[in-house]
Amino acid sequence: MPDSSDIRLPATRTVAVIGGGPAGLMAAEVLARAGATVTVYDRMPSLGRKFLLAGRGGLNLTHSEDLKPFLGRYGDDIDPKLRAAIEAYPPQALRAWSDSLGQETFIGSSGRVFPVALKTSPLLRTWLLRLGNLGVTVKLRHRWDGWDDEGRLRFAGPDGEQVVAPDATVLALGGASWPRLGSDGAWVETLAAHGVKVTPLQPANCGFTAAWSEVFRKFEGQPLKRIAVALASRSVRGEAVVTRDGLEGGAIYALSSAIRDAILRNGKATIMVDLLPDVSVTKLRERLSGARGKQSLSNFLRKATHLSPVALGLVREAALPAGRSLSTMDAKDLAGLIKAVPVTLTGVQPIATAISTAGGVSFDELNAQLMLRRRPGLFIAGEMLDWDAPTGGYLLQASFATGAAAGHGAAAWLSKRR
Repeated sequence: MPDSSDIRLPATRTVAVIGGGPAGLMAAEVLARAGATVTVYDRMPSLGRKFLLAGRGGLNLTHSEDLKPFLGRYGDDIDPKLRAAIEAYPPQALRAWSDSLGQETFIGSSGRVFPVALKTSPLLRTWLLRLGNLGVTVKLRHRWDGWDDEGRLRFAGPDGEQVVAPDATVLALGGASWPRLGSDGAWVETLAAHGVKVTPLQPANCGFTAAWSEVFRKFEGQPLKRIAVALASRSVRGEAVVTRDGLEGGAIYALSSAIRDAILRNGKATIMVDLLPDVSVTKLRERLSGARGKQSLSNFLRKATHLSPVALGLVREAALPAGRSLSTMDAKDLAGLIKAVPVTLTGVQPIATAISTAGGVSFDELNAQLMLRRRPGLFIAGEMLDWDAPTGGYLLQASFATGAAAGHGAAAWLSKRR
């Protein structure tokens, strides 16, 4: 459970938290526990809409791996401020906080951490009750429109424009993915106009396009299970899903940053898909060297490899550009192709359909408490910050951790103000 350290603020200290997702609500809880009078503003009719979407397939709160490899998921060049936020509020702390809301967690077979309920709604419902009991006020349908000439916050609300002058502000407006749920990235222009350095937002944990043949498009929506996907020297295991114009899914998302950057740099990226990562190429070659007899090639390959129709379809698709036919390939070449199917990706799916976004407010603009150096009293949290991470619990963990860090930072800053 987030604490307020040793800081006790008078109720006369007011804080505006703009954004009602995990980062904003965590900052609100930290500040309310410290004694501040907190108001959460959100432009949507209800809070936590993207958080609720995250729990649609089972709410993956965080991951159970040791902290060192955990932090490595944010890249070798993880910013020290992000590292410090996660170290101060690590996965164990997030799990304890969930437990405190009556939502016990468990570790899945992949090491991912989920609440037992596997849903966001019970946790969010109890959390909002807690925030209400702490005195947090919520104002919905309030869109933040920047500042007026006197530095006061401007909101477009149900009753027209409102101007607010809190003692401190936490911005937690999210990135630009799933804009219909509230995070549309409109804040980028506002902050940039005030001289804040913002790394351009880009889609992350996203799908990519490929020039499938019409024959292969019939596999749209079908999964490629238990595969390994490699780009350059990095390889990840997982699943992918064939879309009408490309690929998406966990194994693709895990490499999405590298794939995206390669496409932006070279116009394309060729990944290698190992359809049988648990079978050596030697063993596979032995299987494919058997007599085919009167079997059709499709039946022979299916029995020898146990691959699904979509997987075998991908093998055929990869042979097309080279003008090759699987029926003319020997066991060695077939085994090599199945173990390393080249798939050329040529485009990135739109940012609005991505799971998350990369880019955001540069950490160079912030002090150690996540406060904007050029605007004292303004703190930034969550996906607005310039970090990138794969799915698997890392996205939510960083959002919660930076929300807690911004809340503690704001509380500390307010405690020194007269």
